[in-house]
Amino acid sequence: MRLALSMFAAAALTTAVVAQDKAAPAGPAITRALADPARADQAGDDARRQAAAVLAFSGVKPGDTVVDYLPGAGYWTRIFTGVVGPKGKVYALWPAAGAKYAEKSLPALQARGLANVVAQVQSTNLPTTPQPVDLFWTVQNYHDIPNKGAGEPALRAFDAAVFKLLKTGGTYVVIDHADAPGTAMSGTETKHRIDPAAVRRQVEAAGFRFAGASKVLANPADDHSKNVFDPAVRGKTDQFVLKFRKP
Repeated sequence: MRLALSMFAAAALTTAVVAQDKAAPAGPAITRALADPARADQAGDDARRQAAAVLAFSGVKPGDTVVDYLPGAGYWTRIFTGVVGPKGKVYALWPAAGAKYAEKSLPALQARGLANVVAQVQSTNLPTTPQPVDLFWTVQNYHDIPNKGAGEPALRAFDAAVFKLLKTGGTYVVIDHADAPGTAMSGTETKHRIDPAAVRRQVEAAGFRFAGASKVLANPADDHSKNVFDPAVRGKTDQFVLKFRKP
């Protein structure tokens, strides 16, 4: 009976994660940032990434302080800089353990001279900022945190660090490749996927409140069986967008 109830609860949690879609139309700040000629070289990727929809869903606005964690080549950082404007700030952060991923991207991002952006490799593996932030944003990175034997303790430490640096009422957005319901973290290292229900459970355990999920990056044609780098699904994976708020 206890097992049956546990399975029912897990199924209900999974349904709750994928059933909500609270994305709102993009406001003028997001629209202007996306139309900035300075990012014409990356604008061709906006539709695939559903940039306008996910940014609107996040609630980011002018004047906000944002962390773009493990920012890759800086796609989102270069949009955030325009959205938050001169009164806002963007931290593009790589952890110490991810320094190799910043070798090319960091100098290129710094060379753009974006006045409201601080781009750096941190001296620690957990995110820190010199000031409380309004939004913590991470895309296709959460599934990597428990890998190489780090497990759930690494996720607990990471989520706690995010909770600490956010302002009261601040927002935590996790976008990642979805694994099948009930798989938890079993595919994080082999397929680079994670069950969204597991992410919600972990983040809520750190003290966050679930604030919604968007389906704009969902792809029902992806059966979750393949590694995300498989040519059959690369760039077309089923992805989830989860939003949490610090009480």
